[in-house]
Amino acid sequence: MSNLLVQNIKHTNGTTAQTVDTSGRTTAVLNNDTTYRSDNGAVTQNMVQGLAKVWINYNMNSSSSIYDSLNVASLTDNGTGDASVAVTNNLNNDDFAQVDGVGDEGSQFNNSRALGISSNSGKTTTGTRFDTGGQTVNNHYDFQENNIVIHGDLA
Repeated sequence: MSNLLVQNIKHTNGTTAQTVDTSGRTTAVLNNDTTYRSDNGAVTQNMVQGLAKVWINYNMNSSSSIYDSLNVASLTDNGTGDASVAVTNNLNNDDFAQVDGVGDEGSQFNNSRALGISSNSGKTTTGTRFDTGGQTVNNHYDFQENNIVIHGDLA
């Protein structure tokens, strides 16, 4: 068996296309036009546009704390059932797709809204506002598990 020992794979113009780290893993930068081919090879899809740009799983029940996240700078507790999430890397516009959800907490009627409350529009290029309700749609409630996923373009 032969081995090929490399640290960098370069294009003929001298730019590095792939780097192999000390553990043997390669690193690559996905361009905004990177595509993947379907399982049977019939179609291709833009890979970068299909990725979630922001996600967060957080607690608002006993304290406002983040369990885990991607591209989230901060979480703000605006009051019962009302939170704001600021992103680390801004979105290109506020037309992104946002998916919200809350955990099951027994007899509570679970409701989540992406557009915020009062006069706040909720979605901006720098983050989003999220409110949750329990028992009735108009009754705010702090759930222990809340989730937001954003699909869209980064700035």
